[in-house]
Amino acid sequence: MARVAIVTGGTRGIGEAISVALKADGLIVAANYAGNDEKARDFTARTGIAAFKWDVGDFDACAEGVKAVEAALGPVDVLVNNAGITRDGTLLRMSREMWEDVIRINLGGCFNMAHAVFPGMRDRKWGRIVNIGSINGQAGQYGQVNYAAAKSGIHGFTKALAQEGARVGVTVNAIAPGYIDTDMVAAVPADVLEKIVAKIPVGRLGHAEEIARGVAFLCSENAGFVTGSTMSINGGQHMY
Repeated sequence: MARVAIVTGGTRGIGEAISVALKADGLIVAANYAGNDEKARDFTARTGIAAFKWDVGDFDACAEGVKAVEAALGPVDVLVNNAGITRDGTLLRMSREMWEDVIRINLGGCFNMAHAVFPGMRDRKWGRIVNIGSINGQAGQYGQVNYAAAKSGIHGFTKALAQEGARVGVTVNAIAPGYIDTDMVAAVPADVLEKIVAKIPVGRLGHAEEIARGVAFLCSENAGFVTGSTMSINGGQHMY
């Protein structure tokens, strides 16, 4: 029987590419989204992947969302925590709300979703959790103390939860994308984007499908000996 996967923020950008890649690998995919009903309907029409709406920053909504997915599709064995937002600004221009919004969604969402699916994975003694971090959580980024803190937290969350899941067949890994040609990056002013690309050794932005292929491997049966790891997919921009 095919395994069921949830991809948060799974109807657009990197999330859409991940959803499509997991479906191509034979998984039954549920793509979570937060607000844009029209784009979610278009996504489902194009891909045949069911979309489910809830706020990953809401603990109770995540528990109810997982229940809805399981009622419709079956037990969840794979979770990809991809949902994220930005609220950029230097520290002195950043409001408490900008800080809390990013931490609540980007980092809190990982906790909320993992908390909802981990017991079932533990009981079935098989699970895959992949958290989408960022190069900016590894190296920092001017004007993103909230985003960098949240993404850095994801890398620590991954290593800690991996230790809890290892003996019960649940692997937990992260992927840290560099700059990818998504709508979020397309919104960066052209002159700024040119300077970013100039710092990428391979000389281009990444593609969402390149991130998705890394996620698909970590979600596969073949990745059972990989846990607590962060895969950096950034064109060589940050090496450590």
